[in-house]
Amino acid sequence: QVQLVESGGGLVQAGGSLRLSCAASGSIFGINTMGWYRQAPGKQREFVAVITSVAANYADSVKGRFTISRDNAKNTVYLQMNSLKPEDTAVYYCKVVVQTTNFRYLEVWGQGTLVNVSS
Repeated sequence: QVQLVESGGGLVQAGGSLRLSCAASGSIFGINTMGWYRQAPGKQREFVAVITSVAANYADSVKGRFTISRDNAKNTVYLQMNSLKPEDTAVYYCKVVVQTTNFRYLEVWGQGTLVNVSS
């Protein structure tokens, strides 16, 4: 019904930058919130950033380094990651809350994209 496609992950040196993208498609009437989460091996999945029509919020660990944005015309959310640290290494997941054309709210997760920051 609704699909998310993530891209932009890869290997980068400490101090470098990456830009992640997540595009939503399907039976979408409107998008409520779009956000990013990450999970490292052996750790719980944690919140990174979220954006609504009102404001953006960030985890303390990424404030000042990461920027979340959205392109409503393309139903796409981005995560610009600067000054990357080895501690940022994780699989990054996009999460979108949409209202379908049947007026039902649906939470959808992307497939994940790996970010590997070398020291």
